Parts: sequence; C-alpha cells; structure tokens
Amino acid sequence: MSVALPTYLGTAFGDCPPGHRFGLYFDGWDDGWRKPANKTPAFSTIVSAFPEHSRKALAALRSRQMAAAEAIGEAVLIYPAKLSAPLPTGLGNEHPLENGFAFLNPYGLPYLAGSGVKGVLRRAAEELASGEWGDSEGWDQATIDTLFGPGEDRLAAGTDFRRGALAFWDLLFAPGKKDAPLLKVEIMTPHHSGYLQGSGTPHANESPNPIPFLAVAAGCEVTLFVQFDPAQVPAEESALRSDWKSLMTSALAHAGEWLGFGAKTAVGYGRLELDQRAQADALEKADQRAREEKLRELTPAMRLIQAFTSTCEEKFNARAKDKLNAGLHQRAGVLVSDALKDDTWSLEEKAALADALEAWLPRVIEKLDRKDDWKDARKKLKLAQLRPQS
Repeated sequence: MSVALPTYLGTAFGDCPPGHRFGLYFDGWDDGWRKPANKTPAFSTIVSAFPEHSRKALAALRSRQMAAAEAIGEAVLIYPAKLSAPLPTGLGNEHPLENGFAFLNPYGLPYLAGSGVKGVLRRAAEELASGEWGDSEGWDQATIDTLFGPGEDRLAAGTDFRRGALAFWDLLFAPGKKDAPLLKVEIMTPHHSGYLQGSGTPHANESPNPIPFLAVAAGCEVTLFVQFDPAQVPAEESALRSDWKSLMTSALAHAGEWLGFGAKTAVGYGRLELDQRAQADALEKADQRAREEKLRELTPAMRLIQAFTSTCEEKFNARAKDKLNAGLHQRAGVLVSDALKDDTWSLEEKAALADALEAWLPRVIEKLDRKDDWKDARKKLKLAQLRPQS
C-alpha cells in the first residue's frame, strides 16, 4: 500500500483521526498508484484509526454542543439516542474506494449534517400528517410549513419565501461503551446485476462483487438538537410556541423507527431509538438548573428557607428523623432567632418561615408528631412571633 504524500511526511499515520486516514493520509493505493482490487483491508485501516486525542476532541465537541443547548434553554429540544443499526453517511462523496464518507473537518470525525436531519424529520412529519400511520400526533401541512419552511413546490413557484422556525444541529457520534468501535466496515453484495441492468438472465453461477463501505457502528450514542425560533411563528399559529417540542418528539420517534438517518435507509440502515437513561439524566439536569435559577431569583431570606425545606424533604424521603433538640431542630431555632433579630426579614418572609417549620418539623423530628410535644416546641421556637400582627 502507498500514500500520495511527500516523503518527508513519512508513512506512519497510525495516530491520525479516521477522517484524515480516509482523506489526506489515505494509504490504500497499490504500488502502481491504482485502486486496490480488494478494498476491504483499506477500509479496515480506517476503522481502526481512533487515537486518544481524537476521542478527547470528540468528547469536547459533544460537550460544547450540550453546553450551547443548555445555555439557550427551552428553545432547544435535546433528544439523546442510540443507533440500533449501522449508519452510513456521505457515501456519495468522491473517494478512490468509490464509496465515500462524511467526516467533520478539521477533526476527522464522522458526522451527519443538520440539513440531512431536517430532511428526514420533515418526511416523518409528512407521513404522520397523512394519517396513514394512525394518529397524526398533531401534525398537518400548515404546521409542517411553519416549522420546516414551505415545500419546494411553493419555493419554485415563488409564492412563499418564509424560513422555518426550526434549526437542526449536526449529529456527532460516540461509541456507546469504552472499548466499542466508532466505525465498522459494512459489505453489500449486489446479485444479478447484469439482469437488473437489462442484459442476460439471472442464474446461480454468477460471481457477485462484494462492495465494502464505512458506517457508524450500531450502539453508538448520538444526541439530536432541534432549535426553535418563536419569532418565525405567525400570531395565528401561536399554539406552536408551546406544542413544538411534543410535535418534534413524535417526529423523531417515527423517523428513528421507520425512516432512518443517513444513507441506505431503505434496507434498514440508520435506525435509532431514544436513550431512556440519558433522557432521564438530561431531565434531572434540566430540573436542577431550573431549581438553581429559581433559587437565584429569591431573596437571601427565602433562599435560607428554601435550603432548610430541601433538607427536610431529603430527610423525609429517606424515612429518617432527627432527634429532638439536635440537627434540624437546632437549625430551625437559629433561623427563627435570625428572622426575629434581623430587620431585613419582611413580614411575608417571617410568615413563610413559620409555614415551612410547621409543615416539616413534625415530619422530620422525633416526638414532634405528637400534639402536646409539638405545642411545646412551637412555643419554645417562638413561631407565633413570626406571624404578622393583625
């Protein structure tokens, strides 16, 4: 095998990303600078090229996407998924091995362009809107045109030049497990090609020619990001501003199961399914961010009350109780003392503290669930003084 590069660059390219081995540093030429008769070894070399620095670059790119989505907030739908079938992409790109592949430069990592994602999801929305798959899930042609933009027929007619309200980010793929492959070599073997091209008749003694090509390996993780621009939604369709996520979730599920992404989807490639565990983690992170944002909007006094309430809730959910005059009970006494002495506490904040203590202390402090003990504890805590005077 030979590489078409100046000799001063050497011939050791084992530390290159797979896309660079496939493109700039392709070393699959035979000694006469002809394409190899057996292409599979050259493809196998590409598959094995995934050095540690490429793994780190991929992790950084995916983290950057996630950080950008989280910074934008509710205007981005995050859909974590796993490939249930290999996914070829960019097979039509020119390459000496005839079947190309789409790598993201300058990183040399496999990707699927957002434009390709948009096309698949529009097709999924159209299939759902047709009613031929049962429930339309809320899709109709007007909704499709608003979210994706007008179809090619109206663009060609020059009657509608709106842009859609959705933007689709590029897909980046990562191995599902530490030692799992990112890429694999797939083989297609066309039978009866002469007959199908109109010459001869099919028979059992033919010698079909296996054709290798690259694909992202099944089991790889991928996160789909769909961004929404409410300014592109007309006033008469304002309901889409709250419904767009549920609509896109249904389209994503339909596309992943029935249509597929990338190339060769008609024969089962490119299928993906929602990653339930990753989605649960993403929802938990989103809830945590929402709680933190809400906490930042509170006054210092209300933040203290919220922190105390959260601790009590964790204790209650763990089916545990603190002893009387210790732990949470002492902390409650400090909060009441501060509220009564600090002039910055408003009457509403003092009343909120009283409400929180009355709601939680009997549930998380031993003996305070008994009426007489709780009456005595309320008196010692001076809860009555926290109430606004009428």
